[in-house]
Amino acid sequence: MELADIGMIGLAVMGENLAMNMESKGFRVAVYNRNAPGEEGVVERFMTGRAAGRNFIGTHTIEELVSSLKMPRKIMMMVRAGDPVDDVISQLVPFLTLGDVIIDGGNSDFHDTERRVKQVEDNGLWYISTGISGGEVGALTGPSIMPGGSPEAWPMVSDILQAIAAKLDDGTPCCQWIGRGGAGHFVKTVHNGIEYGDMQLIAEAYSLLRHGLHMNLNQLVDTFSEWNKGELESYLIEITARILGVKDADGSPLIDHILDVAGQKGTGKWAVMTALDESDPLTLITEAVYARLLSALYAERTEASRLYATDQTEATPLAVTPEEVRQALYAAKLISYAQGFSLIIRASNRYQWELDCGTIAKIWRKGCIIRSVFLQKITDAYATNKGLENLLFDTFFREKISACLPAWRKVVSQAALRGIAVPGMSSGLSYFDGLCTLHSVANLIQAQRDFFGAHLYERTDQPQGTFFHTDWNGVGSENVSTVYNR
Repeated sequence: MELADIGMIGLAVMGENLAMNMESKGFRVAVYNRNAPGEEGVVERFMTGRAAGRNFIGTHTIEELVSSLKMPRKIMMMVRAGDPVDDVISQLVPFLTLGDVIIDGGNSDFHDTERRVKQVEDNGLWYISTGISGGEVGALTGPSIMPGGSPEAWPMVSDILQAIAAKLDDGTPCCQWIGRGGAGHFVKTVHNGIEYGDMQLIAEAYSLLRHGLHMNLNQLVDTFSEWNKGELESYLIEITARILGVKDADGSPLIDHILDVAGQKGTGKWAVMTALDESDPLTLITEAVYARLLSALYAERTEASRLYATDQTEATPLAVTPEEVRQALYAAKLISYAQGFSLIIRASNRYQWELDCGTIAKIWRKGCIIRSVFLQKITDAYATNKGLENLLFDTFFREKISACLPAWRKVVSQAALRGIAVPGMSSGLSYFDGLCTLHSVANLIQAQRDFFGAHLYERTDQPQGTFFHTDWNGVGSENVSTVYNR
């Protein structure tokens, strides 16, 4: 029997479509599925269905999968994050030999990946941790792929991963080496955080147009379609226009029949938790995560809307135009990406990953969920200044924010007056204003901390790093707390 080029463990939507993608690019793929109760026969259904007559090998045990592969063996896992990944690794390792490669293509927590890379390498094997974005269609036709882990393994798997990835117009694959350890999964986590922000901002724009400006669904479809032809061109804007045009069986808009409770799988929360660990103010993306949590409080929202009744659909439209809403959306989107890349830089420095922000933006331009024409500007920004601390310091960002700022302020203020929630747009604006504030109110906060806890403070007329304490209470104590953590 001819041996396979790569093995795939997990035949759910993503795993099956990635396997089909690999086979379509000329690779022979061995497949295996861990069957939970009630899931027996997954491999058989695949082999007699989509895989029929194609270049696949169906296997039914880990040992059979491993024995069906060319050496050095390359095996991709597409299983649920957490314990299932560790379970599969523990089952694989006894059957593998020196130099074989395990690839985790799921949405794993990068902290877990850091541990797994060391664990697998200690067994004489290599580990690739790769973020994959693009959903089920992207997995089949070409996703954005963010591989990290063991650098020694990258040349062994690059031909397969780059072959199945989306391609830029010049043929460059949207799959480039990210960095050691958990770097690949970390970058995917930030990607998903930005995705949360993008989706929240678009939803807020939809709310402003529909509830604030009383636009009907046909007008909304036309508006988002038009926006997708300009600087907001992106996959998420494109699908928003398509979603709003879909009718239910009775001819009414399908969107009106979808319960307003948004789910999540945890990657947005991981981005927020990492930002807290890195002391990075990821405010807009954090608000997007909180907005999903708030949406899930359906019973509480129902009661609150009764107790604090407000009419968001009152006759008088908001005193803004659709163009001003577009500008507010664009400006807030710039903030979301600036915050995401700020987190990438901080984590890269901490873990010594040496992440290339320009390359990351480049491989996000096609295939992934946040793909957009705008990402080219981020690649350009880091090409101009590789050490750029914050994207808001780039000329393009500065000019666009300045141009959109009046509309952004107007939209947020009008929404607040009408009671239309825009947490993404408003938190992004607060972040921007806070970043641009030379003399903030943190001096009062630090004085309060020193008053009740003797936490010390620095003075504006003394070098930073020199700390002081005032006897605010007049008790004359010389005891002070440890130096505060900036």
